[in-house]
Amino acid sequence: MSPAQQAAVLADGCAEIETREELEWRIATKGRLSVKFGIDPTGALLHLGHAVVLRKLQQFVELGHRAVLLIGDFTARIGDPTGRDESRPALSEEEIAENMRTYREQAGLILDLDRVEIAKNSEWLGALTLGEMIGLMTQTTVAQMLARHEFAQRYADGVPISLHEFLYPIAQAYDSVAMQCDVELGGSDQLFNFLMARDYQKHAGQPPQICMTVPILEGTDGVVRMGKSRGNYVALAEPATDQFGKLMRIPDELVPRYAHLAAFWPAQEVGKLVDALRTGRYSPMDAKKRVAEDIVSLYHGKGTARSARERFEATVQRRELPADMPTVAMSNGRRIAELLLQAGFAVSKREAERLIKGGGVKLDGVPFTDPNAAFLAEGPAVLSVGARRFVRVLPEVRS
Repeated sequence: MSPAQQAAVLADGCAEIETREELEWRIATKGRLSVKFGIDPTGALLHLGHAVVLRKLQQFVELGHRAVLLIGDFTARIGDPTGRDESRPALSEEEIAENMRTYREQAGLILDLDRVEIAKNSEWLGALTLGEMIGLMTQTTVAQMLARHEFAQRYADGVPISLHEFLYPIAQAYDSVAMQCDVELGGSDQLFNFLMARDYQKHAGQPPQICMTVPILEGTDGVVRMGKSRGNYVALAEPATDQFGKLMRIPDELVPRYAHLAAFWPAQEVGKLVDALRTGRYSPMDAKKRVAEDIVSLYHGKGTARSARERFEATVQRRELPADMPTVAMSNGRRIAELLLQAGFAVSKREAERLIKGGGVKLDGVPFTDPNAAFLAEGPAVLSVGARRFVRVLPEVRS
């Protein structure tokens, strides 16, 4: 494939490229480029928002370039200020290590890990002396930092900005210097950091990297970007039924966007979907189920995705009970909140009580709203949380 053809393939779906001409020229003159995508382990789960960039990194792999998945175990200690209206809470080294424990396995759902390098930025950032860090800081002015939207808004609103937050874009820029990157990939909100890296590379006598950003995927609420802390995410490694159920919550108007960014439909197919929805040839519900099934199949296979769809149609649309629900035993007289914990539907007493107060907990179809309600049943009963989680409860007889 010619450099122009490669550049066209890689540019497809990008939000911004700084610049397309540089990308084509770099491929033509260097051949094999060094490309990185960095993820800070601020949470344990990778989600569909990460998948948008991981897919682009895999395209570089398939074209024969050197791809590096960079785990920001050092930058996670600082906290990325991107999109934040306040400082991030500091993470301990133990929390960071636990979060990144399964990153390789999750990323492998999209990446060919036999052809991808995995690195940690603590390897070089942790070795910097104070003098070296001061030297890096001299390359950036306070005015440049305050030109960043998040910092400018917080400064104008009188919201505190800690000095360590200024170190994040400096540290990320140094990653590109240490790795001698040709290309950096990320979400469109990362462009400030990427452009800053270009300046640092020029100062280090390196060719400035090409910055390639992809669109930010909104979460299932359709309001803000997908994120674990917002609860609007679809994790790459969660069960197929959970993935499908979450995807069915997205607003109708986001179905084409999910088809393109999460199911990776080509633009031509997305255009056909938009036209079919506009003219009424396709209902939003049918379109949503088709897109959700395609997304789930990427991580669980077509057969499992089809089963997840059939389960959704039976339990949510037709209100049928699943035949394969698990079973737990419970003594009469114990609180429903304890039953939620035992069934694995809640991880804490507080979460169990919140679910009950929200009206989503039912026993044989009867809702409970009192957190102190007791389990009283003469025979087997079905406990449900929402429309997708079920368990059959067998009452134990107290001796």
